[in-house]
Amino acid sequence: MTDLPAFDAELDACGLSCPLPLLKAKLELNRLASGAVLKVSATDAGSQRDFRAFARLAGHALLHEEVEAGVYRYWLRKA
Repeated sequence: MTDLPAFDAELDACGLSCPLPLLKAKLELNRLASGAVLKVSATDAGSQRDFRAFARLAGHALLHEEVEAGVYRYWLRKA
């Protein structure tokens, strides 16, 4: 098993549909200092596309993503 990135804050967006997981992640990132890592869990399959595009467009680093038993997890480092 890979070592997963450490994180400073965690957001559970399971059960929410697009675009709520991303909106909640944006709000949470706004509260964090630059360089902090947010771990997000979501069950919306569309979140993969959303989080990849968001990280690229906003300049945040998507450190790691995984899917396990229908739960998508993302580690985002704030720009």
